[in-house]
Amino acid sequence: MAPDSAHWSYHLISTIILIADLTIRVGLSIRVIMRRRPYPITLAWLVVILLVPFGGGFIYLLLGENRLSDKRTARILSSNAHYQHWLQTLHGRPPVQWQQLSPGCGPLQQQAEALAGIPALAGNALELIDRPEDIIRAIIDDIETARSTCHLQFYIWEPGGMVDEVMAGLVRATRRGVRCRLLLDAIGSRDFLRSRQAAGMRKVGVRIQESLPAGIFSALFARVDIRNHRKLVVIDGRIAYTGSQNMVDPQAFKQDAGVGRWIDLMVRIRGPVVETLAGTFVNDWILDADIRHFRPKSVREDIDTVRRIADIHPSPPTGDIAVQLVPSGPGLSQDAIHSLLLTTIYAARRELVLTTPYFIPDEPLLVALKAAAQRGVNVRIIVPSKNDSLLVEYASRARFEELVEAGVAILQFTDGLLHAKTITVDRDFALVGSVNLDMRSFWLNFESTLFIYNTAFTRRLRTLQQQYEDQSLPLDRSTLTQRSRIERFKENLALLIGPLL
Repeated sequence: MAPDSAHWSYHLISTIILIADLTIRVGLSIRVIMRRRPYPITLAWLVVILLVPFGGGFIYLLLGENRLSDKRTARILSSNAHYQHWLQTLHGRPPVQWQQLSPGCGPLQQQAEALAGIPALAGNALELIDRPEDIIRAIIDDIETARSTCHLQFYIWEPGGMVDEVMAGLVRATRRGVRCRLLLDAIGSRDFLRSRQAAGMRKVGVRIQESLPAGIFSALFARVDIRNHRKLVVIDGRIAYTGSQNMVDPQAFKQDAGVGRWIDLMVRIRGPVVETLAGTFVNDWILDADIRHFRPKSVREDIDTVRRIADIHPSPPTGDIAVQLVPSGPGLSQDAIHSLLLTTIYAARRELVLTTPYFIPDEPLLVALKAAAQRGVNVRIIVPSKNDSLLVEYASRARFEELVEAGVAILQFTDGLLHAKTITVDRDFALVGSVNLDMRSFWLNFESTLFIYNTAFTRRLRTLQQQYEDQSLPLDRSTLTQRSRIERFKENLALLIGPLL
């Protein structure tokens, strides 16, 4: 090839590449802006797209939008009428006497019902369990006495330690005629789903279904980091558990992570609200599993079929606690849990205590926390002193100084990785569930949260939070102001992509 011809072809190729890159950057930037998402998320994606040639656009297309697979979207649409019909039946359950509770509870439950569709239900009994061995032992005991169904849903399922006893209990239950179903996140439980233990359980009849399958091919059609982060156990449709603990034994789980033991809690529930947890599990199961048994007939017939097969039924009152389940995630009310957390913070008048392992608040949440402290609320945030994610640790630290300056107490838990996700407000009502205080839990993950409108339970939870405080060191302003420029740069850099974590 002649030198002039070669020069011309190189110039043409480079021009085409330049135009293609510019077209991708401008086009995707316009797309990001027009989606009108929260400002920090929009800005973070614009930075990625504009600063990383080609790769930034590819990353955005892979992770930038809450795209569910066409198959899952179709199932959501087809099941919506059934789900809405079931929600309507809940309004016939025991009503809550709001005049006997804190004035802040009524408006909060009204907003939660408007966003999630599930009303608060009276007459529940709750047991707060905060030791991992006690949590797993209680679940094993309930599996051993199960008569009809055992439904378990977890983000992470990892064999070893007491988890092996849970698996053995499920096998025994299956052999005596109990229908056992496990719904496990495809990424969080990836190793177990492909293990010989899972194959052996399937062989005896335990149904094991992966939730939100993820792979290179599926990444072309759906966002692969949208995960099912719920932790639910429902036994016979009459006993339920939810909270922060995955199906792992902390004595065997992530021993080499360098963060110490994982600290979690679960709530064991009996009463009318169990039906809402059972319904949430079955709705998730139908979205992921083979649903040949549920061919559309009429809404009423389908609901009756699902109730019979899945053990969804009203439970009689067994206590005096009003509880409301709020499931959240893509495809549901997109900003439900974020909006409710803001309302919760603004409802505080005397005291607000939060525990979370991952703390990356967006601007509205940050403003709400500072405003609470500035109006005289005793705001206390308890986080682990060491985190299993260095990026999250740096992004969290970037917000500490302005919070402390506003009067918020930041306490760093030193006896392991505090993984419990709890909020207590004025010792009047509480939130317990799987939601972290970060963008992933607000916008990407499928989560579940219990809103518990009861003073006695809230005070029990507040006592546990105080135990966490007693094992924590407060961050003072002088320590924060002495951080080096390099540390501040790392924190601000992590914070820049915080909305994407």
